[in-house]
Amino acid sequence: MLNSGSLCPAAKSAEIIGDKWVLLILRELFFGASRFNDFQRALPRISPTILSKRLKKLEDTGLLIRKASPGDKTKEYRLTRCGRELAPIIEHMGKWGLRWARRRIREEDLDVGSFMWDFHRTLNVEELPDGETVICVKFSDLNTCNTWWLIVNDKVADLCIDDPGKDVDLYIASNFEPLVEIWMGDVAVKKAVAENGVMLTGAAHLIRSADAWFPRSIMADVRPMRLMG
Repeated sequence: MLNSGSLCPAAKSAEIIGDKWVLLILRELFFGASRFNDFQRALPRISPTILSKRLKKLEDTGLLIRKASPGDKTKEYRLTRCGRELAPIIEHMGKWGLRWARRRIREEDLDVGSFMWDFHRTLNVEELPDGETVICVKFSDLNTCNTWWLIVNDKVADLCIDDPGKDVDLYIASNFEPLVEIWMGDVAVKKAVAENGVMLTGAAHLIRSADAWFPRSIMADVRPMRLMG
């Protein structure tokens, strides 16, 4: 890699973290990912080869270490102090992007696998009843990867793309974009049901409380700004 030819610390930082996949891997580390499979599930568009290279880069630059997982031979990736200090920077980049670059997020940037991974981990499980809750999400406008199951048990949410064979408590049927709009905080659940073709079918208590438990981005309150000029 060619260096920046500059003594500017910001330029040197950009050399290290100024890559889309590096930023997304760091985001997953901050969310608790630690194993290779964790990154693959959260970032389905990244190839195993590129993922390995980016993880090696982060290890070489001192942002993470690789160590054996307790009890088995699987390797885990853990942030160092250097890597942890990037957390507020990544968060601010996310907020800036939502405020000022939101209109540049195009349809091709949306990936149902990445979205459903974020969708399931932002489910407000504290607002769901005790015991097991099974939610099936069906995307009407997708030909592949169009049915997903969210299984909540003991306040822990799991995501499945294969039918787990469990009784479903609630079905969510929608085109892809309206569900993204709810998750991003652009529209309320009730409005999406009334106007955007989102259908909730199943347990009445889950339909009534949907505004409370429905997944939303941790940055759903960040509103886009209009560029001047």
